[in-house]
Amino acid sequence: MSHVMNTYARLPVAFTHGEGVWMYDETGKRYLDALSGIAVNTLGHNHPRLVKAIAEQAGRLLHTSNLYRIPLQEQLSDRLAEISGMDEVFFGNSGAEANEGAIKLARMYGHTKGIELPHIIVMENAFHGRTLATLSATGNRKAQAGFEPLVPGFIRVPYKDIESISRIAAHDHTVVAVMLEVIQGEGGVNMVDDAYLRELRAICDQHGWLLICDEVQCGIGRTGVWFGWQHAGVKPDVMTLAKGLGSGVPIGAVLTAGRAKGLFNPGNHGSTFGGNPLVCAAALATLDAIVEDKLMDNAVKVGEAIRSGMAEALKGTAGIVDIRGRGLMIGIELDRPCGPLMARAAEQGLLISVTAERVVRLLPALVFSTADAQALVAALAALIRDFLANG
Repeated sequence: MSHVMNTYARLPVAFTHGEGVWMYDETGKRYLDALSGIAVNTLGHNHPRLVKAIAEQAGRLLHTSNLYRIPLQEQLSDRLAEISGMDEVFFGNSGAEANEGAIKLARMYGHTKGIELPHIIVMENAFHGRTLATLSATGNRKAQAGFEPLVPGFIRVPYKDIESISRIAAHDHTVVAVMLEVIQGEGGVNMVDDAYLRELRAICDQHGWLLICDEVQCGIGRTGVWFGWQHAGVKPDVMTLAKGLGSGVPIGAVLTAGRAKGLFNPGNHGSTFGGNPLVCAAALATLDAIVEDKLMDNAVKVGEAIRSGMAEALKGTAGIVDIRGRGLMIGIELDRPCGPLMARAAEQGLLISVTAERVVRLLPALVFSTADAQALVAALAALIRDFLANG
């Protein structure tokens, strides 16, 4: 590790290359990648369209700064607006930066309404990033510990509890927005149902609040539609993206519509690297491949194969709490902490993660096949059964 700061509990494996849904380490060992860089490698590894787009753009122009027009950025913003129905796009570098921008938008919106100290309703078990503002919006005390004082301006409520939001609306006139993940990734693959999201949209409309949807982990086709909120037939005022948008290059985005449109003007927000030609070329190639290869349909089909396969393979196994998810965002909750499963899976040539201590999280690339799903189920079910039986 040399002089790399010790901020990650890394497994003792280093990868040299990948092909499709497989990765290879320094010894030549092959791993089935069911994590895709934590929902980043949308097209898997070494996808021909993506490699070609990045290589060709690298040979032309990497970066210009946002002091000038960037035609690829304009093309990408048009594509994102087309598939989302949103109106404006700001490009940054990460999900945390996108969520930071969303928080700034909400505060500016509050000030335009004459609210001196605007507040945003956020959810328990949420994860929005590790900058000071996004960490403050995050509902994870473990992640926050040691970084106090946190940024004020957030009101936390239980996830999926519409009544708690209604009670706040009745008496707190400093609220300007509600911010949530449609599926909580780091929180344990927890999902709101479509009816809840429609009720939340109605409350925001009734009180003139912004609805902010963090789609950093579940967006870009992972659940079988472009964005998780589309399942409910609603549209947020602010949406944040990152992770899978560039299939591995660092890009984030904040999209606005409705009440949030037009809030930012020159000088209000910015990013040196955000939306440079290289990352926009990668993102456009990603969106093209999702459409042309029908990868959202594939996410639905393969995700169902994984969930049903795991349910069948683990049927009757003591210690299984739930198997849940949508598309290729899947959580298998156990009745006990299961962190050791990550290392044990890697030893068996399988890449997974464990989140919220007890949830095995699967985030395969959208190019995962039914055959890949079968291999995943066979290997993972055996690991889980052994862990539950023998610790």
